[in-house]
Order: sequence, then structure tokens, then C-alpha cells
Amino acid sequence: MARTITLAFISLALVAGVILQSNAAFQASLQGLTIWWNIVFPGLLPYLVLFELITAFGLTHAIGALIHPATSRLLKLPGESAVVLVLGWLGGQPLGAEAAARLRKQELITKSQGQRLLALAHMPNPMFMLIVIGSGFLHKPAIGVMIAAAVWLSAIWLLVVLSLFSSDPHAAKRSKEPRASLLRQAAYAMHAARLQDGRSFGKVLGDAVAAGVQKLLTIGGFILFAAVLAKLFELLLAPILANLELPFISQALFESHLGAYAVSLWQTPGSNGLLNAAAIAAALAWSGLSGILQVSHAINGTDLKLQPFIAARLLHSLHAFCFIYLLWKPINALLPSTFPAFYISGDEGRAAPAVIKAADLPSFWGYSLTGSLMLMLPALFLAFILLLYRRKAVRI
Repeated sequence: MARTITLAFISLALVAGVILQSNAAFQASLQGLTIWWNIVFPGLLPYLVLFELITAFGLTHAIGALIHPATSRLLKLPGESAVVLVLGWLGGQPLGAEAAARLRKQELITKSQGQRLLALAHMPNPMFMLIVIGSGFLHKPAIGVMIAAAVWLSAIWLLVVLSLFSSDPHAAKRSKEPRASLLRQAAYAMHAARLQDGRSFGKVLGDAVAAGVQKLLTIGGFILFAAVLAKLFELLLAPILANLELPFISQALFESHLGAYAVSLWQTPGSNGLLNAAAIAAALAWSGLSGILQVSHAINGTDLKLQPFIAARLLHSLHAFCFIYLLWKPINALLPSTFPAFYISGDEGRAAPAVIKAADLPSFWGYSLTGSLMLMLPALFLAFILLLYRRKAVRI
């Protein structure tokens, strides 16, 4: 009862805030829409479609059979989780959460495995870090590489630590199963999954596109909602934020894409961009309220919990921030002549604007096809090899 009243009061307060600050709310929603259309939509749609295709044709099960020994021993995760990690790291949030939730619904992973996989697979889009942030926001491509390395390495570090302190009898039992021929098991796993699905290529493609667009519409709603909340929060706490001299806080807390852009415009005199890079890495690892809401929607219908995921996001954000400091000086000391772009000079004194304009945000459409091919070509090659191997095994 008290929770219902509290949520109702918050909803009324938000409606009143939107009405009183209608112009600011409109500009914030426009920013969220631009982020969704120019970055999230083209960045995620190809991967969502490809994931549906490779799952329907059994490639997920085949890769799982091949990778299972390594993931079981090193990460205490089944082989099917390897595909989730690849899609989450290449496609970005919330694709990894969607894939992890599906494995849990199919009971291919346990609850504890699902929680750890959910934390590791929820990653920012690599092209957003390497290209949009490095080249577009900071105008220093090498710093985008630094940020991506800090986010990835900190995530792997956390998963290894969590795996060391986890005890999963199911994973241990599966890892002791005999593995006489991994290729044979992968081939038959792919064939069995394909027979179980039974849909034609046209049907699978149509369903994949429809499901992908529907998911992206839901994601877009979360992003717009978080962008408006960030603007209202910023207006409400404007005096406090001004004293803290952290104008990007509200954006970073609620929406990671807008937060990364706001941090890139933050003045950090004398830091050579180190604080900017560390704050961006922390914001991306946190993923914002928008990313958390997307994961909440993705795990709906499973027994996976949101509270451990939020705790993992906080830990990941803290570690990503620290990893920037660990990587910055060694790389700058070892590779100053090879990567002079690591040094920010001349344009680090840009003042953060009062309003982040939607027109200033870059578009992701030009890189969407490239990212799709990066995932599709290896998948098609592996499927071809496994198909040949299965035919040879059947003849024998």
C-alpha cells in the first residue's frame, strides 16, 4: 500500500514537472529521440536480427558445444553463454541482457550463472566507445580505445573474481562430462536445434525483424523517459550541481549516451583529459537508469533479480574509473610516439553548453552494416564448416 502511494506521488510529481518545464522536457525528449534513432537503433537492430537467425538455425547451440569446456573451467558458465557474451559486447546494451534472459528461460543456465552472465554481457556498444566517443566527442580516437579497454578489462576482472567465489554444482558436473569430439557434438547440436525450430528462412527473418523493431521501440521509450528525468533532475538540483562543478551528473546517472557527451564537454584543466576519460568509462559501465530499466524489462518472466545487477553495475563503474588511471600513464609512457593522440591539448578547454543540442550528436547509421558483417561472416563460416562436418559424420 505504501509503495503504491509513493509511486503514485512520484508519477504526479513528474507530470507536474513536465508541465511546469514543458520546453526543457521537450528538448530533453528530442535529445533522447536523437540518441535512439542515430545511435541505438542502427547499432542494435542488425544484432537483434542476427541473434534470432543464428538461434533459429542452431548456431547458438553449436557454438555452445564448442566453447563449453573453456567457459566451464574459466568462468563456470556453460558454452551457450559464449554467444551471449559476443552479442552483448559487439551489439551493446541491452542485447546481452536479452540473450541471457532467453538462456535462463530455456533453462540452459542456472540462476547464479544467469546473474553473473547478465552482469558481464551488459556492455556499451564498442563502436560507440571507439568511434563516436573517441573520434566524435573527444576528437582523440586513441582515448576511445583507452575507455573501451578500461570498460572491458574491468568487466572481465569482476567476472573472474565473482567466478572464484561462486560454487555452482551444475557447472562443475557438466564440465566433467566426456568430450570425445567437440566438432561432432557441435554439428549434431546445431542439427537438433534446427529441427526443433522448423521455420523456413523467410519466416525466421520476418519474425526476427518484427521482434527486433518491437524491442527497439521499447528501448526508445526507456531512453526518452530517462532523458526527460535527467533534465528535470538537473533543473531541480541546479544550485547543488553548480557548486559541485559536475554539470554532467544528471545526464550520466539517467542516460549513458547523453552522459558521455556531457562529460566530453566538461572542463578539466590540467588533467590532459584523464578525468574526462575516467568519468566517461564510469558512466558507460553504470549504463544509466535507462539501461537498468531496459534490463528490468528483459529479465521479466525469469527468476533473475535486478538488485544484484545494480550492485554489479556500481562495482563495474568504480572499477572502470580506476582502470583508466591504471592504464593511462603506462600507455602514455610506452607509446607516446606511436599514439600521440593520447595527449589532449588545445581543445580541452571547451565549456559545457547549457543545453545539449540534438543536432550536435553524431549518427551511427554509417557503421551499422560494418558491425553486422563483423558478426555475420564468422557465424556463416562456422555454420558452413559444421554443416560439412555433420554430412561427413552422417555418411560415416
